[in-house]
Amino acid sequence: MGRISIAAVGAAFLAMGTPALAAPGEDGFAASCAACHQPTGKGIPGAFPALAGNAFVQGPAGPVIDTVLNGRGGMPAFKGDLDDAALADVVTYIRSAWSNTGGPVAAADVAAVRSGGSAAPPKKITDH
Repeated sequence: MGRISIAAVGAAFLAMGTPALAAPGEDGFAASCAACHQPTGKGIPGAFPALAGNAFVQGPAGPVIDTVLNGRGGMPAFKGDLDDAALADVVTYIRSAWSNTGGPVAAADVAAVRSGGSAAPPKKITDH
């Protein structure tokens, strides 16, 4: 039998590619949201709204957090299923996936909305 070189094994491993790491919140979205809103964020017309390109999702974070926490229309509430950090990751994911341009959400923002307050406004970036 021939010998297999370490270089050949390494080349074969590299040829398989490296699995892509999921963005924070992507797994939570897949588990809790994708069945209705679809993995593409395009939703199901007439049943579940698209999140991709959705102005509401990309707008102020507070109402989006509130919607995920408490549900809306036929959407279930996730306040009992996701802790503040996990919910922040999911909301950040939907606000930034599929070319959406909404800003990130912190666990503290979720905690504030959960307790009846509002999410902190996005910080402005200024050049100095």
